[in-house]
Amino acid sequence: MNKTPVIVDKGTSIDDIARIIVDAGMQHMVSGFIATTEGQYLGIANGHNLLTEITQRKQASLFHLAHYDQLTKLPNRVLFLDRLNVAIIQSDRQKTHVGLVFIDLDKFKHFNDSMGHSFGDELLIAVAERLVGCSREGETVARLSGDEFTILLDNVKSQRDLDILCNRILDAMKRPLQIMGREVFITVSIGSAMSPQDDDQSAGLLVKADAAMYEAKRSGRNAYRHYVPGMNLYSYERMTLETDLRMALERNEFELFYQPQVLLSTGKVVGNEALIRWRHPERGLLAPIHFIEIIEESGLIVPIGKWVIEEACRQQMIWMKSGLEPMCMSVNISAMQFYQSDFCEMVKSIVMESGIQPEHLELELTESVCMHDVISVLNPLQELHEFGIKLAIDDFGTGFSNLSYLNKFPIDRLKIDQSFIRNIDSEPVNIEIVRAIVALGRSMSLELVAEGVETDSEMNLAESCGCEFVQGYRFSKPLPADQLELWLNQFSAIQS
Repeated sequence: MNKTPVIVDKGTSIDDIARIIVDAGMQHMVSGFIATTEGQYLGIANGHNLLTEITQRKQASLFHLAHYDQLTKLPNRVLFLDRLNVAIIQSDRQKTHVGLVFIDLDKFKHFNDSMGHSFGDELLIAVAERLVGCSREGETVARLSGDEFTILLDNVKSQRDLDILCNRILDAMKRPLQIMGREVFITVSIGSAMSPQDDDQSAGLLVKADAAMYEAKRSGRNAYRHYVPGMNLYSYERMTLETDLRMALERNEFELFYQPQVLLSTGKVVGNEALIRWRHPERGLLAPIHFIEIIEESGLIVPIGKWVIEEACRQQMIWMKSGLEPMCMSVNISAMQFYQSDFCEMVKSIVMESGIQPEHLELELTESVCMHDVISVLNPLQELHEFGIKLAIDDFGTGFSNLSYLNKFPIDRLKIDQSFIRNIDSEPVNIEIVRAIVALGRSMSLELVAEGVETDSEMNLAESCGCEFVQGYRFSKPLPADQLELWLNQFSAIQS
């Protein structure tokens, strides 16, 4: 590594200094660099302060990434709820009304599963554009999650304003959508609610609009309903799922799929991330987006999370006994799991009973878990790390947390969130963000993993930014254990 000190003129831009340091060697993020003016020594500047400055200058870009849906470019749930709160406060002062429209695509899962995720993404983009076309200036169209959209209306005079908009949407959706060369017809179910008549709080208003939407679905879909008192605020579909989830574990309906992680310098698979799936007896194979929120809110995440760790360790030992080289097994850990008083003992017990080497298990935590309470988080992290288990921060870059907290924790890896990797070849700001994260990670001797890599271009740019490991559809989608073993053997044969 280059030991020559970095010398820059005081007039050099922040971005140019960052590039100079990245090129010169990441140790300068720790040792700093020398500042001069007209060749005269001014002093030594701190590398971490530089990184903080870069990060602050990227806040506008990060704000957009955190508040807008990267697929449809619409406001996301965070920004929508903020605007809804502001609208309700203003309407209370001005004695006006706020309207909320909740839109859910009918049978979207059918398109997503049968035509593929790319087709599903394009369908969501097209629907978003049509909803924007139905709305008027000043109305906020947002994507909450999956195939759920909302529209916020200020200064609503009466329910008739909502009726007009909702019927306009239903009529607009009668026209076919052109998706990847195909003509597609899709319908929507719509629910609406008004403040302050139906509720004067944003959370309550959203729940009631959602309840009205489910009423539209139950009436046959492709319909619109406005909230009326007495509507079931806890949807029948959700209640049914929660009931089924309580039985799923003992009925062995959960499965783990595995997505490989590749070390770019060797091209070898060095790890796998375990991802839960639910094989529902009637609904088929369900991804976590369909049930993870329910198991977290119900507390089922604790027993189900324990099962995931047990099954992942068990599968690791099966692969090793079949002759596969040892790989790191990554498991996602929720906040509720981590804060259980017996979490460390439970994990260590599973490791010892399964026979897996501690260093072959990696626990992935989000930034929000680590920032909850530094003191209460630090002790269990140190205990697990001293036992030999690897620790990673998942979805890094989206938490808006203080960069200095990483110094406090025994973290081994940063997994850069896929929102920064996706379309990185067409989003120059993402390249700068990834470089800044890599600079931070390298200055602290952390491994860097790029998540969500789908194309050669994304892989090459992630590597040029300094990411050592990649994970994503560029190599493989998540696969069941038996299919992954076949894939690993084929991949290894191609590489050798």
